[in-house]
Amino acid sequence: MLSLIPDVIKLPAAIAIGGVLAFYPARWLGQSEGRQMAATAALTKSVQVLRERNTIDDEVSTSDAATLCADLGLPDDQQAECVRRVLSPDTQPADIGHDPEDGSSVREPDCQPQ
Repeated sequence: MLSLIPDVIKLPAAIAIGGVLAFYPARWLGQSEGRQMAATAALTKSVQVLRERNTIDDEVSTSDAATLCADLGLPDDQQAECVRRVLSPDTQPADIGHDPEDGSSVREPDCQPQ
């Protein structure tokens, strides 16, 4: 049956079918490799950010109050107040008065909104 079709038509048709059959697997492989490269780049960047954050955390935790306040770039007259605030412990949490009496964070169904 293929012998009835002239070679002038069979050859371009075979090339087109071969191109389609080769294009889609190659495209799929390229996309998967691109996704893998993007995931690797994102992971590398997040590791780099975490290392930088750990370095900064180490510097802050080993610094004294005067050094921390000086690093903020405050004028000399405000650094003393900054050191006092850094050294003074907080006696009350900042959100006092907003918690229910029983310590639950879930409202009762019959409770009126505040």
